[in-house]
Amino acid sequence: MKNKTTPHIPAHRIPERWFLIDADGKTVGRLATQVARLLMGKDMANFSPAVDAKTNVIIINSAKAKFTGNKTAKKVYAHHTGFLGGLKTTTPARILEGKNPERIVEKAIFGMLPNNKLSNVMKKRLYLYVGAEHPHAGQSPVAYNLK
Repeated sequence: MKNKTTPHIPAHRIPERWFLIDADGKTVGRLATQVARLLMGKDMANFSPAVDAKTNVIIINSAKAKFTGNKTAKKVYAHHTGFLGGLKTTTPARILEGKNPERIVEKAIFGMLPNNKLSNVMKKRLYLYVGAEHPHAGQSPVAYNLK
């Protein structure tokens, strides 16, 4: 009896794809899960966790993504500097008021990607913009509607 295996497609034969997502009014967590699936290539029939999917995702209006409930005030992002007493905390409301409000969506998506060498490649293929304009019109991205 012959073993039935899924054919492995080499990375140079996978076509590059571009998606455009409008985050205006979308929930941060649901947006992040679907974008992470696209970046990993799990929507493709020939998905392999060890091969780069060559999927580029452009997210516009990333500062207009919403949290459900009262998470903008109660959710806490924390990191430690490595020094004694170096715990730094902030809330999404404070990040939205700052210089880089797109960091909320970026942090949510990066937390859902695998922690391996391919994740650095996936992170470079994510483009976040606060407004509706983006410089990637030449790649003719496909508008992707989130479910």
